[in-house]
Amino acid sequence: MSMFTGFQILGSGMSAQRTRLNVTSSNLANANTTRTDEGGAYRRRDPVFKAVGLNDVNASEPIANAMQQVSVTEIAMDDSVQPTVFDPGHPDADANGYVTMPNVNVVEEMVHMTTSARSFEANASAFQTLKQMMHRAIDMGK
Repeated sequence: MSMFTGFQILGSGMSAQRTRLNVTSSNLANANTTRTDEGGAYRRRDPVFKAVGLNDVNASEPIANAMQQVSVTEIAMDDSVQPTVFDPGHPDADANGYVTMPNVNVVEEMVHMTTSARSFEANASAFQTLKQMMHRAIDMGK
């Protein structure tokens, strides 16, 4: 196993959480968007993560075969029911005066944002710790 494998794993986690933060920010920014280019109200989006093996062909240790990094396979649209609000004066109201609203729960999105930020910070901290360990190992070899 390469000594840089840890950086690869931690970097993939940081990248995935950055994507999750960006998607969550987009959801929050469109929490009241009732008209999109696709037509209709904005639909909440969510990144789909997948564990991907490192494909280390020289790995003879069982632990090396279990190491995986994370990747974002797609940004999926949430097909849950979109709420309707009675607002006959709204430009996007239907014939009965109801407006279809985005299926974005602001509180839930804030929780996603907080957990993504904390996960990113944890990966960044582990990244720094690994970097320090490598520097110390290099210093010991001098």
